[in-house]
Amino acid sequence: MLHINNLTYRIDGRLLIDRASVALPAGHRIGLVGMNGTGKSTLLRLISGGLHADEGEIRVPRNARIGSVAQEVPGGPETLIETVLAADAERTNLLREAATAQAPDRIAEIQLRLSDIDGHSAPARAATILWGLGFDEETQNKPCRSLSGGWRMRVALAAVLFSEPDLLLLDEPSNYLDLEGTLWLDAFLKNYKHTVLLVSHDRDLLNSSVNHILHLHQHKLTLYSGGYDQFEETRLNQQQLDLKLKKRQDNERRHLEAFVERFRAKATKAKQAQSRLKKLAKMTPIAAQIDKQVPPFLLPSPEKRPGNPLVAIENGQVGYDGGRPVLSRLNLRIDMTDRIGILGQNGNGKSTLAKLIAGTIPIQSGTNHQSKKLEIGYFTQHQIEDLDAGKTPYEYISDRMEDATEAQKRARLGQLGFGIDKADTRVVHLSGGEKSRLLFSLVSLSGPHILILDEPTNHLDIDSRQALIHAINNYEGAVIVISHDRHLMEATVDRLWLVSEGTVTPYGGDLEQYRNQCLSNRRISRKEKLKSNVGNGARYANRTQQRRRSAELRSKLAPLKRESEHWEKQIEFLNRKITDLDAELGKPEIYEETPAKAQDFAKQRGRLAQKLATAEESWLETSQKYEKALASVEPEMTERPKRV
Repeated sequence: MLHINNLTYRIDGRLLIDRASVALPAGHRIGLVGMNGTGKSTLLRLISGGLHADEGEIRVPRNARIGSVAQEVPGGPETLIETVLAADAERTNLLREAATAQAPDRIAEIQLRLSDIDGHSAPARAATILWGLGFDEETQNKPCRSLSGGWRMRVALAAVLFSEPDLLLLDEPSNYLDLEGTLWLDAFLKNYKHTVLLVSHDRDLLNSSVNHILHLHQHKLTLYSGGYDQFEETRLNQQQLDLKLKKRQDNERRHLEAFVERFRAKATKAKQAQSRLKKLAKMTPIAAQIDKQVPPFLLPSPEKRPGNPLVAIENGQVGYDGGRPVLSRLNLRIDMTDRIGILGQNGNGKSTLAKLIAGTIPIQSGTNHQSKKLEIGYFTQHQIEDLDAGKTPYEYISDRMEDATEAQKRARLGQLGFGIDKADTRVVHLSGGEKSRLLFSLVSLSGPHILILDEPTNHLDIDSRQALIHAINNYEGAVIVISHDRHLMEATVDRLWLVSEGTVTPYGGDLEQYRNQCLSNRRISRKEKLKSNVGNGARYANRTQQRRRSAELRSKLAPLKRESEHWEKQIEFLNRKITDLDAELGKPEIYEETPAKAQDFAKQRGRLAQKLATAEESWLETSQKYEKALASVEPEMTERPKRV
């Protein structure tokens, strides 16, 4: 499908790609990976024709259509659905001609071709893609100019997906998607019937949606089979083998050089010395596999631990400028040991919740109790844009470490990955990943009690994301994460909150269950919507609306049911632990032989008893809510439309 032969490209004199060659098979889904700054986005632009190589060539089959997300996002008066449909240029031209064509033969040709390319089903396909990327029917019929930049990027992505190019080029598409949109894109790419070349630092996306990895490293391209985890394992094994071979070759080289040096002047050994010189000349050096060391993230833990809860919101309501509340009925608690992941579609209020907890917007009603001297570190993407382009990392750190010496400040910068070459570089000249590192250091420098991370990985490569995971797991305060990166969420959080329908509730399942629920809900909703639009389908519409209503009601009940089941399991677990402790405390000898142990067991039992009482209260409250909700919706769920 795609052949790259001896490709070389430089930018501003810096070598990015050096005589690289690779052949990508047709119909495969390939993930393009490499560290930030190695030239992945540049390679996509070379393939699409936006840039021209210094040397070498890129060949694709004649008439093959190459598609990528447009650099200029749509922002005109056209509706979203019109914009996406226009991406299929052939269909658009055929429909335009069909409106004026008069020759019967040409009309027949146009209709036959429209049938061949599924032109008549195009509106349904376009709506399905927009639906999957988070646009409901009402929004699909709004003009593109009514959307913000991030949502327009989604429309541009929908357009290229709808056009179904023979070679689909995607550059970090999940950066402007929420978790739900990323899950849908993952499922879409798995079923894409043409060739895909995807640049991404999302490990889960690279594991599930691609079947090859193309690695850009040290200016070369290497193709591996499988997903990212398999690539990483294969490459590690290859590195270890290469290092062994290099060590063996270096030993042989030293031996040959020593022989030549010792005997080249002796007539009796001159022939052997010459032979070894020729062997040395032909010996191809094995390059040592040296990966650039990824600087760690430093997230200082708080020095003082205030009492729990750090934050307690009761019957809270929050919004903007006194208007309609974005979120209400908020009853939330954050303790020092909490690791919470926030789920929910973009626009549902995840960032509003983060701002409320961070204290950047006030609560409208209810109470928001916070511990005294509570410090909160809040990281969000828009803060990167707010960094002063003229300042340097050293100046930023100096403002925060006023009493430190210059050596201490520069040592701190060095630990953060800002060495001599970067510490005095102005922000405008830093990469996106370097700006993220700087912002991380600024929001966490004081050792806050709560870290709120809103999409922290957008500018980080895979290795840097792994370093961030280690830092979060070593941090000893509370963490709240909003991210489309499933790997980051699964590796750092142990509780999930769902922002939906104007409030926030605990989510009892895991991310895999949430993934399946999101995909199922979108498939069901879209399928039922399509059925309701079928001509002469009044009876189908009635049944579809009823099934959709039932599905929505079941969806509302599911969180309550899961939460009730969660508390049941907790009660069972705590009772079992208390029973075990009671058995130990019932042994008379424990008080004589190990009184300290008996005292410790008694304290443990007291703590478990308190947890059991809390769990039983929570289970009772949740069960009552579930039974009440079930009673109110059962008539609607069991009602069946009459046969027409």
